[in-house]
Amino acid sequence: MDYRRPLTYSLINAAWGAGVGRILSAALEAVDPYAAVLSRLKVDGESLIAGGQVYDLESVGDVYVVGAGKAGERMSRAINSLLGGRLRTGLVVVKDGHEGPPELQSQSNIEILTARHPVPDKRSVSAAQRIRAMLQDTQPEDLVICLISGGGSALLTDPAPGVSLREMQSLTEALLASGANINEINILRKHLDQVKGGNIARLAAPARMLTLILSDVVGSPLDVIASGPTVPDPSTYADAIEILQRYDLEHVIPPSISRHLEQGRQGSYPETPKPGEPFFNHIQNIVIGSNQQAAEAAIIQAQSEGYYTLLLTTFLQGEARQAGRVLAAIARQINTSGQPIPRPACVITGGETTVTLRGDGLGGRNQELALGAVEEMDGIPAAALVSLASDGGDGPTDAAGAVVTGETLSRARALDMRPADFLARNDAYHFFEPLGDLLRTGPTRTNVNDLTFLFLN
Repeated sequence: MDYRRPLTYSLINAAWGAGVGRILSAALEAVDPYAAVLSRLKVDGESLIAGGQVYDLESVGDVYVVGAGKAGERMSRAINSLLGGRLRTGLVVVKDGHEGPPELQSQSNIEILTARHPVPDKRSVSAAQRIRAMLQDTQPEDLVICLISGGGSALLTDPAPGVSLREMQSLTEALLASGANINEINILRKHLDQVKGGNIARLAAPARMLTLILSDVVGSPLDVIASGPTVPDPSTYADAIEILQRYDLEHVIPPSISRHLEQGRQGSYPETPKPGEPFFNHIQNIVIGSNQQAAEAAIIQAQSEGYYTLLLTTFLQGEARQAGRVLAAIARQINTSGQPIPRPACVITGGETTVTLRGDGLGGRNQELALGAVEEMDGIPAAALVSLASDGGDGPTDAAGAVVTGETLSRARALDMRPADFLARNDAYHFFEPLGDLLRTGPTRTNVNDLTFLFLN
């Protein structure tokens, strides 16, 4: 997808015109990874300037690039445009479909690998092991540039000794189905992996490290984004065990995982690197983009399109279907009373909801959020809810999200479809597909959480 061109969606555009597409596109363009890197890094003669810190390139030895995440290809291209001739080697792993055009890859000094997401595969392990081998050669005068974005936890995986890839896959699937949030999921990952939770920083020592981070986590906590490979990890083995207990997963996960965590709690394995480790003194971490930036850009564009606007929150969390009901209730409040803003209204939220799997349907959290809003949105005139995954992929589907209007329920009933039936089996995709209301953008090659838009004309 080229998000510098307005998104198109026939049902919305027929009612509201192309302005809605321009608003969605403005959000994505504001967090374009290529532009985000170039906005924070500058090369001035023999100086690399990053967030106010200056690296003297004449005194730097070898420059390495490593990284993982859905935005990795565009981040890599930006680094290559700045430092291509100075790079010794580079390797970044991205999600399948996010690798960019082949002709652009051939022009880069940074190798782009692909792997599976959200459940890791053999390619995830191979990429992690190649990065570990690369970092073994670093010297104190070298500079390692690490590019981190959402999805990095799955894309870069190197299971702890005694834990197999298949067992990590099983754990990931169980956590995703449980309704655990990304903070909780990544605490488990950090304590079962050799490159997460500050371990890339440990491996890169004694070299200096500059980490550029495109945040896909609510509030942008650095230790959670891609499982915090270059920052101290405040969590413990005991925390990981408590999360398994919280979601009643102790008897679901492979015994080797329970055994490793318990032995870690007892001190048989070292903890993840904690604050105070000397090698963290040589690392600079910079957040170059976030959900907040995307939402603010959308607000500005919506105002230029003539809407009254409200950025409600960028901390939207909880069960997706419940969040959908709440957002639809806000639409009904605007329709009834003109509060909290009058028509024409654009209300924007950002965040990351969760889905507790109870059925065997198909969908993602954005589609389930939209499905949860269908009944509450019914009958509201000239109203639409648009739920969008900023990376262009919502769950294991080809959709980025879905659109709900005041007519969605009546159109579904005409096809003998009841939202409650589809919610019961987590099957939002097959509810919206026959209605033509799935939002398909293709991979955007950025990733800053989800965005939801309420429009009322």
